[in-house]
Amino acid sequence: MTTVIHWFRRDLRVADNTSLDRASRDGDRVVPLFVLDDRYLRDGSVGPARFRFLRESLEELERSLAAAGGRLVVRPGPASRALPDILAETGASAVYANLEIGPDPEQRDREARTAVEKAGATFRLFADALLVEPDVIATGAGEPYTVFSAFSRKWTAAEKLPPLAAPQRLAASGLPSIPLAKVRAWRDLPPDPRAPRGGEIEAARLLAELGGPRLRRYAEDRDFPAREGTSRLSPHLHFGTISPRALFAAAEDAGTSGRKLQQELAWRDFFHHLLFHFPRVARESFRPEFEDFPWREDPAGVAAWQEGRTGYPFVDAGMRQLATTHWMHNRARMAVASFLTKDLHVDWRVGEKWFERELADADLANNNGGWQWAAGTGADAAPYFRILNPVRQSQRFDPDGAYIRRYVPELARVPTSKIHEPWTMSPEEQTAAGCTIGHDYPAPIVDHARERRRALELFEKVRKKPR
Repeated sequence: MTTVIHWFRRDLRVADNTSLDRASRDGDRVVPLFVLDDRYLRDGSVGPARFRFLRESLEELERSLAAAGGRLVVRPGPASRALPDILAETGASAVYANLEIGPDPEQRDREARTAVEKAGATFRLFADALLVEPDVIATGAGEPYTVFSAFSRKWTAAEKLPPLAAPQRLAASGLPSIPLAKVRAWRDLPPDPRAPRGGEIEAARLLAELGGPRLRRYAEDRDFPAREGTSRLSPHLHFGTISPRALFAAAEDAGTSGRKLQQELAWRDFFHHLLFHFPRVARESFRPEFEDFPWREDPAGVAAWQEGRTGYPFVDAGMRQLATTHWMHNRARMAVASFLTKDLHVDWRVGEKWFERELADADLANNNGGWQWAAGTGADAAPYFRILNPVRQSQRFDPDGAYIRRYVPELARVPTSKIHEPWTMSPEEQTAAGCTIGHDYPAPIVDHARERRRALELFEKVRKKPR
């Protein structure tokens, strides 16, 4: 009897799982394993929302595996120790897992491969988390792409695999396992009904909700935070409770909106493409000249930004949405990132780290790529021209102020004509709205027009700097 270990990582689903599918085909018995990675448990940048989502996803994975006749085995890390132990206990001939991109998981997998092969077994990684792998797409000169538009054209033409069926049956084992309820890192986490819920069933529910009329309106609605226009599947893609293949297939026959949704998946692949080919971006600016950029040290400004009290309602609504739901609408993400880096002139890494802790969907490639794109330090043709005006963003994408009123309740009674610039209210209007600027809601902490000019001056110096 051939036994294969399937090592679950960021692929916490039974259906449409490449490594699990191959393990079930190649082995007479499959042992599903999850390793509680020590580095993940010790990482102070991992906030409660991510731990909660992981716990919920693993609990559901246990139930799904049990329904298929299997049983999830949970072991303490590091993987380089856990894998040889379970190979010895089971007599398995191989460990299968799905590929992850990034400096830390790649280092973990190098160590795991060495340990598994030393134990006399095979270690195999499968492409699963992306629609098109980074080493498949290259320029005519064989170089990685650094501009999305050119990448997107090649990506669109590349083959996309269809979703896979779930294995019909898995064998249970009597191996010792850590009960999930006893994991110290999340044992005492209180429930949070406003945070994204984990699990394969929840991902399937959100995908079903996205279908039909809502999907057909995706291109029109996705930029308006007050509307239910986005998929809300980003944390599920991060933890692998749904595959990008399933989302791509769901969008296939939805016309313009479906193509727009697929383009968002192309952006996701693009940011992973950059991280794969330029791993230094995990800690450095993609454009090296920005390593000497004169970012401002502004603890008070950063605190106001984090707490949603900058005096710019659209920015504050986004940051308060993050604080209360551990998710933020993409349009708001762009606005708050532009504000931190181009109005406050604070290093993009400060914002990236804050998002990493607060977001349930804090994916390294996407978070890093999005922040560097917004800051102008990333792979982009003309970054310094893109300075988002927080008032215009508000007027354009929250015209009636519904999003602002939802997350900044002190502005609930401010008339729509003043909701985007409440500091322009007269004293009488402030009294009528029950909102005194400087008391109930702050005045703007910076003047956008002045800071925009300052940002352009700084960027122009970088552009002209000899290389």
